[in-house]
Amino acid sequence: MKSTTRSRKTRRGVIGLNMGFSTTQKAKTAISSSVSESSSALEIAGKVTGFGDVSAGTLNATVIPIKVAGGGDSVSLDPALTDVKYYSNTVRYDNIYGVNCVLGSTSYNNASAAIDAAVNQGCTNSNSLTSAAPHSTQAIIYWDVNINNNNILDVGEHANMVIQYDSADKPKQLDDIKAEIIVPTGSALTVERQVPAITTQIVDLG
Repeated sequence: MKSTTRSRKTRRGVIGLNMGFSTTQKAKTAISSSVSESSSALEIAGKVTGFGDVSAGTLNATVIPIKVAGGGDSVSLDPALTDVKYYSNTVRYDNIYGVNCVLGSTSYNNASAAIDAAVNQGCTNSNSLTSAAPHSTQAIIYWDVNINNNNILDVGEHANMVIQYDSADKPKQLDDIKAEIIVPTGSALTVERQVPAITTQIVDLG
C-alpha cells in the first residue's frame, strides 16, 4: 500500500511539473509575441509637410514620411491589412485608405507624381496639388526609396503617406489634425500637428 501511495504522489508531481512548464512556455510565448509586435511599428522619417493654398488659408494636402522603427521588422502597408484614421476639428474618419491607394510597385520623386499615379490607379479622382480638390479625403502611400517593389515597407526603405483633402475638410490655421496608421502587427503610428499660419505653398508642420 505504501508503495502504491508513493507511486501516485510521484505521478501527481510529474503532472504538476508538466503543467508548470506549460504555463511558463505560454508566458514566454506571450512575451515574445509582445516584443515582436512592439518592434514591428513605424516611425516618422523626417518633417511633416503641408501643401498650402495661401489665398484660401487652407491646406490642400499633408505629407508624412515614414519608415520601419529602429530594430523593427518589415511592415505590410497593404490596404487590405492596414487602416488610416483621420481626425480634425470638424471631421472624424475611421479609414481613409482605399484598396487602390498603395503605390508599392515603384518609387516616386515627389508627392505630385505619386498622386497622379494614384488617380490613374483609381484611388482618387483628382490631384489637389495641381488641380481641384478630390471628391473625398484620401490617404495615399508611396515609396521614395523602394528596394523590393511591393506593398511591404522593409528596413532601409522610405515611404510617404499623402493625405489630400476634399473641399470641406481642408485644415486651416490653428486646426488640430491627427492621423493614425494602424498596421497588422505592432503599435499604430499616431501623428498630431497644429496647422500654423499658411503664408507659403510649402508649410513646415514639424
